[in-house]
Parts: sequence; C-alpha cells; structure tokens
Amino acid sequence: MLELLYASLGLSVAGAVLALVAGRSPRAAKAVACVFGMLAALASFGSGAIALTSPAALVTFVGPMPFTNFTLLLNPLAGLLMCVISVLAFVAWLYGLSYFDEYLDRGMGSIGFFMNLFIASMMLVILSDNAFWFLVFFELMSLTSYMLVIVEQNEKSFKGGFLYLVMAHIGFLMIAISFFLMATATGSLEFESFREAAFEPGLATAAFFLAFFGFGAKAGIVPFHSWLPQAHPAAPSNVSALMSGGMIKIGIFGICKVCFDLLGAAGGQVSWGIVVVIIGAVSSVLGVAYALREHDLKSLLAYHSVENIGIILLGVGTGIVGWASGNVWLAGIGLMAGLYHLVNHAMFKGLLFLGAGSVLHATGTRNMEILGGLARVMPVTAVCFLMGSLAISAIPPLNGFVSEWFTYQGLIGAAMTDDILLRVVFAFAVVALAITGALAVTCFVKAFGVTFLGEARSDAARNAHEVPLPMKASMVLLTVICVALGLGAAWFTPLFSDIASSVLAAPAAPAATGAVLVSLDTASAVSPLLIFVLLACVFAVCLLMRNAANAKAGVVRDEDPWACGYAPDTHMEALASTVGAHVGSNLTPLYTLRSGVNGAGNAVANFVQHAVAPEDAAADAAKGAQDGATRPLSDSVLSVVHSLGTWFSRLESGDFRTYIVYIVVALVFFLALIILVR
Repeated sequence: MLELLYASLGLSVAGAVLALVAGRSPRAAKAVACVFGMLAALASFGSGAIALTSPAALVTFVGPMPFTNFTLLLNPLAGLLMCVISVLAFVAWLYGLSYFDEYLDRGMGSIGFFMNLFIASMMLVILSDNAFWFLVFFELMSLTSYMLVIVEQNEKSFKGGFLYLVMAHIGFLMIAISFFLMATATGSLEFESFREAAFEPGLATAAFFLAFFGFGAKAGIVPFHSWLPQAHPAAPSNVSALMSGGMIKIGIFGICKVCFDLLGAAGGQVSWGIVVVIIGAVSSVLGVAYALREHDLKSLLAYHSVENIGIILLGVGTGIVGWASGNVWLAGIGLMAGLYHLVNHAMFKGLLFLGAGSVLHATGTRNMEILGGLARVMPVTAVCFLMGSLAISAIPPLNGFVSEWFTYQGLIGAAMTDDILLRVVFAFAVVALAITGALAVTCFVKAFGVTFLGEARSDAARNAHEVPLPMKASMVLLTVICVALGLGAAWFTPLFSDIASSVLAAPAAPAATGAVLVSLDTASAVSPLLIFVLLACVFAVCLLMRNAANAKAGVVRDEDPWACGYAPDTHMEALASTVGAHVGSNLTPLYTLRSGVNGAGNAVANFVQHAVAPEDAAADAAKGAQDGATRPLSDSVLSVVHSLGTWFSRLESGDFRTYIVYIVVALVFFLALIILVR
C-alpha cells in the first residue's frame, strides 16, 4: 500500500522534472508528462483502493526540528480521496495526449511540470498528518494550480488566476489560525496530539468555524465562490476537470478531517451542523441559479460546482448534527450521502468539463449561443455529455440520483426530530434541494440542447469535427463510471457506509439489501437497477409500437422537426438566452446578490493588488475615477425602490407560466409545513 504511494509520488516528481528538461521539444515534453502522469495515477489509485478496506497506516520521518516531522496517515477517507483524484488525473493525462497539442507553443514543459506537482501536492495534502506539512503542501497545491490557470497568458486568465490566488490565501490564513489555536492548546503541530485533546467548547467552536470557512473558500462555498467562474474557464479543460472534480473536494475532506477527526475528542456541537446545512442549502440554490444565466459552457459548469459543493455540505452537515446529538443512523446516512455525492460529482463534473473541452477543441468557442447541431458531427462527445448532464441532474438510475436520494433521506429524517429548530432548518434544506434539482434539469436541458441539438448557428459549429481517440476514451471511461456508480449503487453503498463509519468511529448504517437501497429511519427504499430495467422495457415497447404503427400507415420519416403545424424555421430554435429565461426573470434578486458578492470578491482582490503593486492599482483606479465615484446616495435608494417595484409588478403578469410557478411554490410551502408540524 505505502510502496505504491511512494512509487506514485516518485513518478509524479520524475515526470515534472523530465517534462521541464524536455521543454525545448514540446511534443517530447507532452509525451513524458502524460505517460509519467498516467503511471503515477495508476499507482496512487492502487494505493488508495487498498486503503479503502484496510486498517489505517501511519508513517513518520523524523525532521531536524520537532515541528518538521514528516507524518503521513493513509486511512479509508484518505484512500477515497486518493482514488477520486487518481481517476481524474489518469483521464486528464490521457485526454492531454491530444488536447495539449493546442498548448505546444505555450510552454508545454512548464505545463507538464506544474500539473504533475499539482497532482502530487493534492495527494500529500490528503495524507499529511502534521499541521506544518499540511500547510506547506496546501500552499504548493494553490501555487501550482494558479500557474495552470494563467497558462493562456491573457487578461482574463490573469484576472481569474489572481482572484483565485487571493481567495486561496484567505482560506489558507483561516486554516492556519485554526491549526494554531489547536497547537497552542496542545503544544504540538502533530495531528495525533489534536485528536487526543479534549478542547474547551469555545476553542473547539472557533477552530471548527475557522477551518470550515477556510476550507470552504477552497471548495467554493457561497460567499467565497466568485473565483470559480473566473478561474475554471481560464484553465485548460482537463485542468478544469482536475480542479473542479478533485481540488475543491479537498475542501470537503478538510472540513470532515477537522470536525470528526481532529476535534473528535472534544465532541461536536449541533450548531456546527446547522451552519453547515444552511451554507450548503444557500450554495446549492445560488450556484444553480447563477449557472442558469450563463452562456459560456465552462462558466456554467463552474457555477454547478458551487451547487454540488452545497449538496455535499447538506449531507456532511446532516452527519455533523447526527454525530453531535448521538443519533448514529442520522450521522451515518448523512456523511455517507455526502461522501457518495463527493465521488459522483467528481466523476460527472470531470466528464462534463472534458466534454466542454472537446466542444472548444472542435469549434474554437465556448459560447453556446453560436453552437448547435454538434450531435451530428460529434456523436461520441454528445452521448457522453448527455450522460453527464443526466447524472448531474439526478435523473435515475445514474449516480447523481443515488447520492441525492440518500441526501433527501438524511434531511427528511432530521426534519422529523422533536427539536423545532432542526425541523425548521432541515425543512428549509429539503425545499432548497428540491428547487436545486428542478433548476439543474432546466440548466442542462439548455446546456445540452442548445449546444448539441438543432441546427448549427455559426461556421464554427458547421465546421466542427469529432475529437481524437484519447479525448473520446477519457470521456467514455468517466461515462462508464457514472453508469456503474448508479446501476451498481447497492454494491457501492456498503463501501461508502463503511468509510463513513470509520470516520465517525461508529457502527455502519444499513443502507442496502440485495439490489435495493434502503433508509430505515424514513422507511424508504429504491432500486436503481430495477428502475433501469423498467425504463428500458417501457422505451422498447413504445419504440416497437411506434414503428409498427408507422409501418402499417406507410409513414415515411420526416427529417424536419415538428413546429406546431408551422413550417420549421431556424429562427424558432431555442437559444442559450431563451431557454430558462422565464425562470431566470423570477430570480433577478439573486442575480443582483451575485453582483454584490462578486463585487466584494473583486474589491478584496483589488485591495491585495494595491498592497502588493500600488503603482498598477493606482493606474487602474485612475481609469475609472471620472465615472461617478461620487453618485448620490439618493440615486442608489431610488434604484433599489424601482427594482423592487418592477419585480413585484411581475406577480400579475398575465402569463400562465408564472401562475404555474406560484402553484409549485405553494406546494413546496405546504410540503415544508407538513414536515414541520408532523
């Protein structure tokens, strides 16, 4: 187990150095980086897979000073994260065999160097069991990923990279303070000493929330999310898959490690879980709402990372509440749901980013508005992107459905407790998850339909082509994993349940019987495999009936789409700006909030820039100084009043679709009310 780990780290470092040495020959640098990267990923996957079902392994290398002792801990939770990152690293390198051809003139040696070190640093963050080395590798992870974000060397990449770097260091500072509080109380930087210490409740709470928001900044929770839609689109698409699928999950790993592991002896508090659930609910709704407004395919996917981090936090927060209140079933089902969705999101988000990269590779653009019709010329990419879209939308029987089903069970179980505060919070969380699911479906109907269906709306789309074999193979591999995690959920669920029980140091919650997933506390059961069989049978029967009826009537297939009796016209096609536009118009206050949050993030970045490079900041400030920095306060007040009046006027729009929305809102309200009074 440890031998494979050492081999993986050695291969990553060797690949980084050799890629840099071969930098004068970009193709050689690409080949060396990708081959060594894939070998390292296979070795680390093997090490992580063994750790999933093995006792924890601890190894210490004595340093010159006590605080520099290099301690590694490989337990089931670390093994799970290693497997996730290894799979993403393997497909990213495989994808790069062809995709990196576009970057041969942009320093391929440097890209190979930083990407290998980025993956190795993520592994070492997961394994470090000493606060000093944890922070060192955390910083290395941030710096190497920053170098990959700015690889395009243009204004957008520099802006996105700088904002990311600022947010990463804000998170780093909060994590460092959290560790400092625990180290001050124990007199040691070893995590083992933190585990054994029964910290005072006040210190434990301070350490938890500092770590939560610090790791949350890396994970992209609201309000620290503004870097994601700027940094992810700027990076190469296979790097975006690694960052969104792997790196931000280290934020979730850190939250779980600090809460359940390092503060385990101190015991948790229910209030911790309540805050995590509220942040998760807000992040999930706002993330998908902001994604719905995007026309850039990679920006849309970046906002969905915010959404899915929120869903993961709903599960983790439920687990914290159960752990702190002594409810073993709730703790187990909540944490298991969070870990399952962590893996699921890594797989389907990695797939979707690779799909977006394939679209960019084939057309030269990420703007959905000018695409369309790509399914005809890119069938493999289209099918893989469709499967990823169904998975992220939690459509059964794919993997996203399974983890969200377990999340619902945990939330509903917590909402049925005797505590009125928990009832209110978890009823709110159930409603938030339901809204998130509905908006996610709308968003990916838009993303897939506008990009791949209909007619090509530009020369870029008309001249598109299918991507090379390594890129297709990467997407197909992740598609197969998404299907397997869904159809085989009854066999994977006990593994996730065992990992959750190892984290909680409690018995595993029964969650599967045969091919059926079960939730004992809420008396619920579902079988993704059975759903698949039933759906396949219904589809086959309908197809046979249609074909038989057409053959009997002598109907010849009409290639033109049905247009309600009118002659089809390209102007009838749905665009990125029209799909979901009516839903988006009802979310205007949320978009106003986004502007404020993003403005705050940019203000922090500008403040840091002013501190680091005051000359550049002064020049930028001089540009916009004449544009009305002194607008009267009354203008702002009138603007707000006018906006509110305009929004309320839409309540009587006369549009039947608006009234359907009112009905849905009313149903959701009464559902929450039933849960509260039960």
